[in-house]
Amino acid sequence: MKEITWDEFTQVELRTGTIVEVEDFPEARKPAYRLVVDFGPEIGRKKSSAQITDLYDKKELLGRQIIGVVNFPPKQIGPVLSECLVTGFVRDDGSVVLAVPERRVDNGLKLA
Repeated sequence: MKEITWDEFTQVELRTGTIVEVEDFPEARKPAYRLVVDFGPEIGRKKSSAQITDLYDKKELLGRQIIGVVNFPPKQIGPVLSECLVTGFVRDDGSVVLAVPERRVDNGLKLA
């Protein structure tokens, strides 16, 4: 594991957002959803692809708050231009558990 400085950590924009759209992503190599996440008025809505189909269905994701990285450059994933990274923890079986705020907070707050 590489150590980083506090300054390097503060460059990563980890922000709270609410999933406002969820669609199947059949073109993905691994099962995934296409998401739109609302990061509040300063950042706005961003699209993402997330391999979270093992543990979450579309209905339960809609309206759920997540923690996402919003300052990566956009990345083309098949037909989707991913604009943020939805964070989570990969278990031994490959399923992803979302990283989420413990309580509801405003969208766009930065992880400190």
